[in-house]
Amino acid sequence: MAHGPNKSLTLCPALTILAVSTYPPTCPAMLSSLNLVDVSLIFAGILIIRTILKRFNQPAPFPPGPRGLPIVGNMLDLPPSHEWLKFAEWEGDIVYLNLLGQPMIILNSSKHAVALLDKRSSIYSDRPVLVMGGEMVGWNRALALSPYGERLREYRRFIAKFMGGHKQIDKYHDLEEYQTARFLERILKTPEHVHEHIRQTAGAIILKLVYGYEVKEVADPLVELVDTAVNQFSLASAPGAFLVDVFPLLRYVPSWLPGAGFQRTALEWRTYLEDTANIPFNLVKERMAEHTNSSNFVSDLLDTEKLEGEKEFNIKWSAASIYSGKCLNTAALVPFTNSSLFAQVARIRQTVSAIYSFFLAMTLFPEAQKRAQEEIDSVVGADRLPSFNDRPNLPYIEALVKEVFRWAPVAPLGVPHRLLEDDVYEGYLIPKGSIVISNIWKILHDPLVYVNPENFCPSRFLPQDEKEMPPDPRNFCFGFGRRICPGLRLADASVFISCAMTLAVFDITKVVENGCTIEPKAECTSGTISHPKPFKCSIKPRSTKAKALILSSKESYRL
Repeated sequence: MAHGPNKSLTLCPALTILAVSTYPPTCPAMLSSLNLVDVSLIFAGILIIRTILKRFNQPAPFPPGPRGLPIVGNMLDLPPSHEWLKFAEWEGDIVYLNLLGQPMIILNSSKHAVALLDKRSSIYSDRPVLVMGGEMVGWNRALALSPYGERLREYRRFIAKFMGGHKQIDKYHDLEEYQTARFLERILKTPEHVHEHIRQTAGAIILKLVYGYEVKEVADPLVELVDTAVNQFSLASAPGAFLVDVFPLLRYVPSWLPGAGFQRTALEWRTYLEDTANIPFNLVKERMAEHTNSSNFVSDLLDTEKLEGEKEFNIKWSAASIYSGKCLNTAALVPFTNSSLFAQVARIRQTVSAIYSFFLAMTLFPEAQKRAQEEIDSVVGADRLPSFNDRPNLPYIEALVKEVFRWAPVAPLGVPHRLLEDDVYEGYLIPKGSIVISNIWKILHDPLVYVNPENFCPSRFLPQDEKEMPPDPRNFCFGFGRRICPGLRLADASVFISCAMTLAVFDITKVVENGCTIEPKAECTSGTISHPKPFKCSIKPRSTKAKALILSSKESYRL
């Protein structure tokens, strides 16, 4: 994949994780006399020798895994897309891979994911390093790419004050209901643009909460700026797009060397990222100085924190993290998957993906939609829209939200962790520096836990006589341990209110064209964040009364 002047080499998707490096940089002057191929071969030789030497002092066997080849290990075993499906096929709940000397552990069961990533989180909470996107472009200053340490803890402390508990989230219910009512009105006008309406609503909510910023209805400049930076990160983190992610030594080559156009690309993208963090942050500071600011995440922290040391820097970048990833966590970083991290990235985009999956599920499983609407009609009636106050009385809608997260997990491979020290687990050695991946898709599609996992069946989460209820998918899909997404409650609230309010007033059905019913396919994209491939559906008001309610409901909210 080429980006502008850069000539990049497309490699196997898993190669990008090799950005984790423990080698000291070579003198830049020496590199100027070498070409990229020479340097790459030297670095590959070092990796191979290092791997062989470490084998002699190994205290326990590695977990089982597919047999690899000399030098390249399991590189050729990895599929070009939808890696979670291949990982699920391999025998065993703990799978070991060797990727050109880089160990990777795949966890295919919730038991092992919880045991390692939750219960041993003190050593399993570091992140892989992305050289191009993280270090050179600068995304390592954001939450998801921050190494485990004091800065990460302060980011999480700030965000926990903002959205860490039910009391904090309750304060934002009025805003979420208001923006969702606007979402319904947009769908009524242009239902064919439902995906764009979902994205705009998610962005409007989070920008208001973080910066006190009101999004314009069309072509908002701040939204466009952030989207540009996010898309650039998508390119920067794409697997194999930049050889520097495979061989970090290359970051020291001079920009004029053939093949080193990535240096200029990184500088350009870094500028966009700086603007993304600085412009809305400075806007808040200007409004505070003019006493025209409304309460928001940034202003509240600037008012209450002692602004010494890196405090202001950490406030700015924790805020940027919330918007560009709606807590970026699960976005988080599966640097080896086939799409971007931040083309996700979003818990904004995570929320978008989950709600878009809801529309697909309602199109394919009308019986679930009908039962949900019957519950809303019985509890809420037809004279108003559902609210968060109704949630305790809507058990089927609650079950439907759980099933949305289970049926189409937004981050199928969860959050990649990096092990800080050697660990022995169930008789197996997991070596220091291992990339540890939880296969969320496999966990949530295990037929022994979730019967007929390919079916969208909310009733599986309702009490049944003498039948144990399966685990809540939200215990797994938001990550594990000290890297769990701190915005999980806000994301869950957004999905609930979107599902409830949409079903109250709209029927979602298959499209009929020229007398033929178009059957959508339940297909998803590959990548860090997976979402349904574009599909057609019909979205129409349930009645004349429902249409009138959509048009009038926005005015009933007072913010």
